Amino acid sequence: MTENKEVSQGFDTLGIDLRILKVLEQKEFKIPTPIQLKSIPVILTDKDIVGIAQTGTGKTLAFGIPMLQRVLEKKGNGLIILPTRELALQVEESLLNIGKALGIKTCVIIGGAPIFRQITQLRSNPDIIVATPGRLNDHIKRKTVKLDKVKMLVMDEADLMFDMGFAPQVNEILKEVPANRQTLLFSATMAPEVIKIATKCMKLPLRIEVAPAGTPAESVIQEMIVLNPEDRIKQLGKILKEYSGTVLIFGRTKRGVNDLSKKIQIMGHTSSEIHSNKSLGQRKNALQGFKDGKYRILVATDIAARGIDVKGIELVVNYDLPDDSADYIHRIGRTGRAGKPGRAISFATPRQIADIRAIEKVIQRNIPLVEMERLMQNPPKEPKQSRNRRSSGINGGKGSFNRVGSQGGEKKFGGFNKLKEGASTGGGFGKTREPRAATGNFNKPRVTGGEARGKSFGGAVRKFKPRGGGFGQR
Repeated sequence: MTENKEVSQGFDTLGIDLRILKVLEQKEFKIPTPIQLKSIPVILTDKDIVGIAQTGTGKTLAFGIPMLQRVLEKKGNGLIILPTRELALQVEESLLNIGKALGIKTCVIIGGAPIFRQITQLRSNPDIIVATPGRLNDHIKRKTVKLDKVKMLVMDEADLMFDMGFAPQVNEILKEVPANRQTLLFSATMAPEVIKIATKCMKLPLRIEVAPAGTPAESVIQEMIVLNPEDRIKQLGKILKEYSGTVLIFGRTKRGVNDLSKKIQIMGHTSSEIHSNKSLGQRKNALQGFKDGKYRILVATDIAARGIDVKGIELVVNYDLPDDSADYIHRIGRTGRAGKPGRAISFATPRQIADIRAIEKVIQRNIPLVEMERLMQNPPKEPKQSRNRRSSGINGGKGSFNRVGSQGGEKKFGGFNKLKEGASTGGGFGKTREPRAATGNFNKPRVTGGEARGKSFGGAVRKFKPRGGGFGQR
């Protein structure tokens, strides 16, 4: 009963400035979401908060409206830092949607964009800066940005903000903003250890939680299909025929995303791809094309798991399971947004049962499993140990390899980079070839005088003639 009463409340009951209320009404924002309903009144009292809510529930306006109000009331500037460029662009777009009519200036500071253009924008003294940590630190070192007037600091996707890769950069930013400020953290997932670190930079923060951390939206129907790796593309083809709406597909590697997008195009579908090797312009064009309907399908790495807010995505497909179980929440959160129905289908191999259980532990529920008929008829057999260590995959010995995860039978030699699906390599040659069974004993190669260069297999090329089986003729 209480929940229904809360949902029926409007923005005019939250203490929001009349000027902002007028714009909200013009933009047809009528009923606040639960996180907005609980957060906005508290933030307007200048308290620090940790906000936890499912993806797609309106967290941006939960902190955006109070920040716009602070600027209107001349109570200082705002700074929002986020982990990805796409998310930064999206947040600025949401703020402009309301703030532009109020004369509030925003500036987005992200990598991949011309830095001198950003310097020009910063000289105009924007009221709100939206930034990724790396590029903001570049401006701090260049002394082209001043953060002494920041009175509200927001860290969106805060769990990543305090990840090992971001923590040093965030700490440098915290040194530049005034100690007397309001700090807000928001995310859909927030591990206890992350909260412990994050709250060290806050003053008696309140925890506002509309759903337990890691809880997926109720409107998303989830399904896990267990199948052999080689069957995934065929199964994907069937799924894409079954669903006619927009589809977001997640892959694990940049190369895999490129290859998958090409295969989807061969099927006759319009698709594009997003990953970190794409320029900012290419990523923006791909995302805009997906929003506008130019591309029905978008294939992406986890760079898009927290940076895509496209209305009406019908289906999310996890072609590869994420490396981090918590990223599953952010991936499937791209569908079923704002209470609308959505569906998420994930592919898993028979050897990824432990990964499935880890995801279920994070989301605190079981995911329906579907085993493909072919898999049930032909269950995968464990590989027999071979006497030859190179062909058996047993650890130990020079030149043995370790299996990487369980996706696509990927292999690598100890200490080397991951390879394309199904490929293997000789130590340090940098040249891939189709895997072949080794014959005979793998003997240590003989290096003739003056032909060896470099100190290790990871260095320059060693020229020698192989003896015995294993490599064969080159």
